[in-house]
Amino acid sequence: MPFSTQLGRVLIIAWLALAFKTGAADLPPAAQKALRMAGVPRGSVAAWVQEVGAVRPVVAVRADAPMNPASVMKLVTTYAALELLGPAYRWKTEVYLDGEHLVLRGTGDPKLNYESFWMLLRNLRGRGLRELRGDLVLDRSYFGQVAYSPFDSDTHRPYNVTPDALLVNFKSLRFTFVPDGDKAVRVFAEPALPGMEIVNSMKTGPGSCPDGTRAFREAIQASFQSQPPRASFAGTYPLSCGERELNVALHDPADYLAGMMRQLWAEMGGTWSGAVREGTASPAARLVYTHESEPLAEIVRDINKFSNNVMARQLFLTIGAERAGAPARSEEAARVIREWLAAKKIHAPELALENGSGLSRVERISAQHLAALLQAAWRSPVMPEFVSSLPIVAADGTMKKRLHGERVAGNAHIKTGLLADARAIAGYVLDRSNRRYVVVMIVNHPKAHEAEPAVDALLEWVYDSATGRAPAITNRPGASPPRP
Repeated sequence: MPFSTQLGRVLIIAWLALAFKTGAADLPPAAQKALRMAGVPRGSVAAWVQEVGAVRPVVAVRADAPMNPASVMKLVTTYAALELLGPAYRWKTEVYLDGEHLVLRGTGDPKLNYESFWMLLRNLRGRGLRELRGDLVLDRSYFGQVAYSPFDSDTHRPYNVTPDALLVNFKSLRFTFVPDGDKAVRVFAEPALPGMEIVNSMKTGPGSCPDGTRAFREAIQASFQSQPPRASFAGTYPLSCGERELNVALHDPADYLAGMMRQLWAEMGGTWSGAVREGTASPAARLVYTHESEPLAEIVRDINKFSNNVMARQLFLTIGAERAGAPARSEEAARVIREWLAAKKIHAPELALENGSGLSRVERISAQHLAALLQAAWRSPVMPEFVSSLPIVAADGTMKKRLHGERVAGNAHIKTGLLADARAIAGYVLDRSNRRYVVVMIVNHPKAHEAEPAVDALLEWVYDSATGRAPAITNRPGASPPRP
């Protein structure tokens, strides 16, 4: 190679390195001001803004610091699943007849909800089954023993439900509150499981409807117990709430499924005189029916749009089972995802994966590597499914109520993360010049909940001003840096 060519390449590489180091700026003034007002120091923030396809960022703040991304970690799990399993992947729940016993074998379907389970039983009735004299045998062997503890003391909240290869309807009850005139409130639960007691001594009253589940529960003085299952409501129900719903997980998984079975099977004209127990099908068992889930692309949309923690944990374990073999284990799922990232040249030594949902105090990733993941996703064959799963600013999902009336509204797909001491966003912003940017910002601090205006200010700045902040150096064919 001629010396002049070698020298030219060395100069270009040196120029790129210098541009990378000096071109990236701090957070925009509006975001810095909002952080100061919130009492959040710069050392508690990490951020990265980079045009899609560009070599260097326009904003890089503590980009390599390991941060708790809260639910933004779902981007790692869902993108990995789309590539490793494929957007058309479906979970299967199999039903066997084993003598007089009925065996249900689950494979971790994240959305085997009330309607899906009803359809499963309806198919069994359509095949001539009516009188069940044996036991209902639950085969959960596709997932291994999950060492999972509730995230917080609010153990009845659905987000604390343990992963389960045969999880039906998130093991939850949906209580519906319906004002009946000006003085009374009707309460009913769905599914209406046998033995469930509801005590309602609420009164209606004036005032605004509490914002958020915790505030609503406190207003109506909701209390719950599991054995025997009981729900009590004794507070004041603001008439301004209209109809409202509250989801609660009270039952043991086996008891819940048994109750669902007894209720729905009887409604369909069937009888069942057996018990429910754990087990597997014998070699002589006959496969009667296989229920298939919605495709993975639809599941991923539910996970990211609405930040569903239970579904994310089910998906995380499914990755482990499908790629490393059943029974699924969290450590195997984490290993598979690390190897997948490494194959994409994303080496993230700080990455800590516990359950893949972000509802964790130990999960970590840096802003830079989260941005690298988003850059890779944009080049991926599954990009349409992945990007369309992210909430649209001011339009839907967890971003539905944010940035209304701002110019960035409708021009960004952003995943959010929220914990008591963490706020995070990550996704894509299309700026006013039709240039697309990867944007990541993570705040880890006791006052993180007050940093949301700073996060929103960054999104607005990217839409309005990022284009002029620093010239892009792209990897497009034929593109070359200026002459040194």
